[in-house]
Formats: sequence, C-alpha cells, structure tokens
Amino acid sequence: MRVAVISDIHANYHALEAVLAAAAAVEPDEIWCLGDTVGYGPSPNECCALVADRTSICLAGNHDLAVIGLLPVDEFNGDAAAAVRWTQSVLDDRSRAFLGRLEPSAVHGHAELFHGSPLDPVWDYVLSEQAALSSFLATSSPVVLVGHSHVSLGLSWSAGRLAGGIAEPDVEVDLAAGRWLLNPGSVGQPRGKDPRAAWLVVDFAAGKAIFRRTEYEIGKTQQEILEHGLPAALAARLALGI
Repeated sequence: MRVAVISDIHANYHALEAVLAAAAAVEPDEIWCLGDTVGYGPSPNECCALVADRTSICLAGNHDLAVIGLLPVDEFNGDAAAAVRWTQSVLDDRSRAFLGRLEPSAVHGHAELFHGSPLDPVWDYVLSEQAALSSFLATSSPVVLVGHSHVSLGLSWSAGRLAGGIAEPDVEVDLAAGRWLLNPGSVGQPRGKDPRAAWLVVDFAAGKAIFRRTEYEIGKTQQEILEHGLPAALAARLALGI
C-alpha cells in the first residue's frame, strides 16, 4: 500500500489543491490526514469538503476541535484565537458535521496515527528526543505518524537507539531500518523557513517513505486572509515558512 500523508492544512485551500495534484502523480492507494483541516486560514469550508471527499482517514486536530466548541478558545494564543472565532462564524453545517465525526488518533494496519502524540493526541508536540522516545515506548506499530508541530521529522528507533531528526525535502527513509516516527510537516502553514507545502509518501509495500515539498500560489492565500480580516501576521508568515 502506498499512502500520501498530509497534515495541518489550516484552511489553506490553494496549498491543499497543489499537494493533492502532486500526490496524484505518485498514485497513492489512500490519502491520510493527521488533523487541523481548519484554523488560521481563509477557506475552512472548501478545505473540509475536499478533505472529506479525498481522504480515507482524517484525524481531528486541536484547531478542528476548537472551532466546533469541544476545546475552549482561551487555550489558544491571540492570532490563533482570532482565527478560531472567525472560523466559527463562517463554518457551514456540512463542515461542522464532518469535523464532529473525527477523532485525534487512529490505527491502520502497520501504522498508528496521532495529531499530537501518543501521550496526548490533541496537544502534545513531538519536538525533542524525550518526546520521541516516549512516543515509541507508548506504541508498538512499525510506523507512527504525528502532526501538530508543522515540522517535518523522520526519527527511527532500533536496538535501543534513537536516530534521525528534521527531514529535508526529498529525503527517503528505509522503513526496514527499525521503527519510525514520521511527521509530514504542514500543508497550509509550513515551517523550517521553507514556504512550500509539506507532505509525505509512505510506501509500505516498498518499505520506504519520502518527504515532499510542493509550491503553491502563496499570494492568493495571503490576499484571502487579509480580505477576510484575519490577522495580517498569518498572511505574512506564509511567505517565510515560519
């Protein structure tokens, strides 16, 4: 099975469209989303509709849960809270129903999926060796997939040794070389000072995973953020990849 893994779309429809078009070229059997379809960006309903139609697994992220009222808005910082409140004001019934069906974790075959981490699927970040080690110890599948941090990661656990770290674009990992914790990075608000949309291909049959980056029309998303009155910082950061 070959899977395209996406995460943290954050209502950036232009980035999502570009990634799905690029993913089609590798002919995935399935597309999995690790959560945060909405939040920050200007196109929550369009992204919900496309993700609902194209993915076979989609998780709930913290922003998804907040916009449907399952997390308090005051747990978010200023710009994020403003985006949550705006999204609540425009979310349509179809999108609300879609997000309401989602859970923050899932298991499929040889993979365990979490928006945050195995320790806290909603809020926890895997950004340290200790967090990675704890995640491996809390799971048993050969592949553990996490999102939430917006940072592309490839970490392995073999013979009691942790290896790997931030994953650069086009890096390929050997899934036979121990257990792996992989974060595809963010489609809609990528980090690492690389503004291209980040995603991941996991080919279970071939025993490999490849990190990808895809260009999209950042200016269109920035313009829509400003037109909707969302915080200007959310538009500015897209061009910087921060």
